[in-house]
Amino acid sequence: MKYFHQLLNDERGLATAEYAVATVAACGFGGVLLKILGSATITELLTDLIRKALGLVM
Repeated sequence: MKYFHQLLNDERGLATAEYAVATVAACGFGGVLLKILGSATITELLTDLIRKALGLVM
């Protein structure tokens, strides 16, 4: 019984698992962001925004 209690409360490797989950989530978010930013409408909006910003500076 004590073995099962120790097994359930053992936290070794927990940080590694958390980093793995966070890495997978970040990669998924990055993929979605790339897909959104790759669309023609968003690209056009960002291009116009950058041109306006550079026009104000110059």
